[in-house]
Amino acid sequence: MADNGGVTERLWRYPIKSTGGERLRSAEVDLRGLDGDRLYAVRDVNGRFGSGKNTRRFRRMDGLLHLSSRFPGGTAQPPELLDTDGHVVGDPTAFLRAYLGRDDVELAREGEVSHFDQLPVSVLTTATLDWVRREVPDVPVDERRFRPNLLVRTPPGTPPCVEDEWIGRRARLGSTVCLELQRSSERCVMTNQAQQDLPHAPAVLKAIAAAHGNRLYVLATVLTPGTVRVGDPLVLG
Repeated sequence: MADNGGVTERLWRYPIKSTGGERLRSAEVDLRGLDGDRLYAVRDVNGRFGSGKNTRRFRRMDGLLHLSSRFPGGTAQPPELLDTDGHVVGDPTAFLRAYLGRDDVELAREGEVSHFDQLPVSVLTTATLDWVRREVPDVPVDERRFRPNLLVRTPPGTPPCVEDEWIGRRARLGSTVCLELQRSSERCVMTNQAQQDLPHAPAVLKAIAAAHGNRLYVLATVLTPGTVRVGDPLVLG
């Protein structure tokens, strides 16, 4: 039975991993995810990618969230990197080395190692986002803290964390795109970090950890490519 999950309210992609993203009216979706999403990253000499955490694949590089990135003319060319004032920088690698205070980094396109932390498409609902706001009423919260690809406006009365109920189902967006909703997303310290006009806020991750096991929204893979647009309904099968 098909169920109405809501309507696509905002679309986001992040051309350079761990920087601020760009809002889109529509996006092409292929098996890798949204076209251009996390296609580039800040890479160090050991092949680790700039992030808010240290792992086998990622290296903590504080300050990246204060920058932003965009593809002004399509994804065939490298993205633009914007500084903290929103100005396009001329040489992204040179700027990043000065900004981060390290000479072992460069802007790099994805190769054999994926830039994604987990799965390629992430879906957050307004029901869940509103719940987080209620949990931390003194902290500015919007979807940028969680870096989803899709923010879905859910019908009135939808419970928070409804995404948990979607796991294992398929979701159709518009006339072509079909996703397989596989699991919830484990949140990390990037949720707390300051970015642009959002302050550092440890209370956000603490609230999610206490109430929902440090997990939020749903991650998906792409079954059928196509185009997704703001206003597309999300229909669960």
